[in-house]
Amino acid sequence: MVKFIAEFCQNHKGDKAVLQEMIHQAAENGATYGKIQTIFADDLAFRSEFEDGKTIEGAVVTIKRPYKSEYERLKNLELSYEEQAWFVRECGKYGLKPLTTCFTRGSVKEIVKLGMDTIKVASYDCGSFPLIRDFAAHFRHLIISTGATYDDECERTAAYLKGVGVDFSFLHCVTIYPTPLSEIHLNRMKYLQRLASEVGFSDHTLVNRDGIKASLAAIYYGANLIERHFTILTQSETKDGPVSIDSARLKELLEFSRLSKEEQKTYINENVPEFPMMLGMEKRELTNEERLNRAYYRGRFATRRGDRIIYNWEDVEL
Repeated sequence: MVKFIAEFCQNHKGDKAVLQEMIHQAAENGATYGKIQTIFADDLAFRSEFEDGKTIEGAVVTIKRPYKSEYERLKNLELSYEEQAWFVRECGKYGLKPLTTCFTRGSVKEIVKLGMDTIKVASYDCGSFPLIRDFAAHFRHLIISTGATYDDECERTAAYLKGVGVDFSFLHCVTIYPTPLSEIHLNRMKYLQRLASEVGFSDHTLVNRDGIKASLAAIYYGANLIERHFTILTQSETKDGPVSIDSARLKELLEFSRLSKEEQKTYINENVPEFPMMLGMEKRELTNEERLNRAYYRGRFATRRGDRIIYNWEDVEL
């Protein structure tokens, strides 16, 4: 059975009424998990190199993401721990499994109090081993995205979790926003399947251009878990709107997952001519855009202890 993560991200705009309706519609249309993000603006790390970015001979060397504007944007989208506890209860009412992405080691203990047994790990933290150890000590299951992650990081994390007996899933992910179908590389799932018993796909394709083709192809190709940004608002109302699906698309994914493999194959052959192009490579070098995104997002958030900033990969006791 294919499981579906409806990634609410900040598409709720910090509005509990919107989030409640997202929970309801996601559950009604077949999602397994409803997912938020435990993000606090005060955890945003100031790094001077991203204030203006850097370009050499027309090529971007460092992306531009000024701290102040990002802080102000995130501050309006926060969900307090009290609101996250409400989210867990609301998901329970609708039969939806609650899930959150934790971005800092300092948030782990508070998230544990919410009562979730599964935690989502962002792509850039697949190789943050101190954070992985923190999760393994408190959660039954980890769902780990692997975008812009190197093979040795995936392999070390898989070996550690197997060694301590904690269940985990790997999600293939390409950290290009939005992701062109030519850069999907579904064959990457074959590599991940040698490391984890459950492998899925986190889809960031552009909905208006590509619909849900990549997710359909991933299901047909053997994904056990699909993550997609989900919205009940128009695509122009939120930052992640253009890569977010609505209830009708979610229902379509669920219905496709219930087809036999032969029926799925027929549908793909007739409706997804890009499928051969999406297979790509099992192992490959990261593109320049992926490396740029990795440089920014890995370390975007950090734990503060007094005047000290502690990144997720730093092996220090909190």
